[in-house]
Amino acid sequence: MKLNKYIDHTLLKQDATKAEIKQLCDEAIEFDFATVCVNSYWTSYCKELLKGTNVGITNVVGFPLGSCTTATKAFEVSEAIKDGATEIDMVLNIGALKDKNYELVLEDMKAVKKAAGSHVVKCIMENCLLTKEEIMKACEIAVEAGLEFVKTSTGFSKSGATFEDVKLMKSVVKDNALVKAAGGVRTFEDAQKMIEAGADRLGTSGGVAIIKGEENNASY
Repeated sequence: MKLNKYIDHTLLKQDATKAEIKQLCDEAIEFDFATVCVNSYWTSYCKELLKGTNVGITNVVGFPLGSCTTATKAFEVSEAIKDGATEIDMVLNIGALKDKNYELVLEDMKAVKKAAGSHVVKCIMENCLLTKEEIMKACEIAVEAGLEFVKTSTGFSKSGATFEDVKLMKSVVKDNALVKAAGGVRTFEDAQKMIEAGADRLGTSGGVAIIKGEENNASY
């Protein structure tokens, strides 16, 4: 797969403007990224801008804390898909996982997947807040829930993706799910190392810089 199709071109900041979202979509079209990743307020607008292209729309759900109710997450998913989302990135209920309330964590994921139907669902685990054992358990639950991806981070907490975490997640999910690395992936070198570690998708606001870095490396 070409590097551009690894990238979810991302803009999730609170003060994002319509002009910035348009630029995000224009860049996604120009470089043929996998998706744009936005808050659901912008979904309908992105759908208009991306009509007739191969670029999908990823919406975040329960973002960035993951601590809302399961019913709230499921409703968010339904609304996002109605507005044009093609993929869903949901945030894990981190407190429930730490409390070892694995049944709640599983039902949370299952409810989101049910609401999403055939659409891809990625579970954002926020690894910087988890132990290795908790990361492994979250991956196991995500596979049990039938989710298509596990994802390292929101990009809004203490730190983002690490190569070690991506390797660990891949070792747990194996061929049963894919891995998305997000948070701090900004250069061609970062992207290359994350993919080598096992990432199947990259969530980044630096997609353009990554592709230009790839072109620069190819010219040497």
